[in-house]
Amino acid sequence: MRLYIIRHGETPWNTQLRLQGQTDVELNEKGRALAKATAQALRSVPFDIVITSPLARARETAVIVAKDRDIPFLEDARIREISFGEMEGRHVPKEERQDPNSKFYSFFNDPEHYVPAEGGESIIDLCSRAAAFLDDLKQKQAWKDKTILVSTHGAASRALLLAVKKIPLKDFWQGGVPKNCAVSILDLEHGNWCIKEQDVVYYENV
Repeated sequence: MRLYIIRHGETPWNTQLRLQGQTDVELNEKGRALAKATAQALRSVPFDIVITSPLARARETAVIVAKDRDIPFLEDARIREISFGEMEGRHVPKEERQDPNSKFYSFFNDPEHYVPAEGGESIIDLCSRAAAFLDDLKQKQAWKDKTILVSTHGAASRALLLAVKKIPLKDFWQGGVPKNCAVSILDLEHGNWCIKEQDVVYYENV
């Protein structure tokens, strides 16, 4: 089994530095262009199945990348983005993200001590559902030779890779948030997931 894990294309809230979480924000035109460029680069990949987050930005990205392939589209809530609770929609500029006195500093800089806002989700809970998603795929014997497109989100994709790498929560971001439409490739080998490529982007100056 091979997984192509893609972060969704750009949205208006990405450009405005607003926290999206599980708010259902659609792609903007640049986001669609990034997805189309990625689709062109992956046109020869023989996808058999698409699994997407239920959120519109991930699903539209998957539709564009899968293009005209007549294959099953499945939704799985376990790969939707982390919930920011009452913080969703809030503009958090880069200065605030880097300010140790900011309530949101720890999310990007000290994830093992991140405390979610009211109604939000912890990073540990996100990692738990991401790991469960990957574990379930291992059990699908009918899919053992399938190539699967997994369309998800920035933090959710990091949670998937964390489950594979088995690294400490403090290293959750693994170098930062992946770029829009960045792709990581995982192979299931002898019952274990192996990362073949991480955070590959297939576009320039889009």
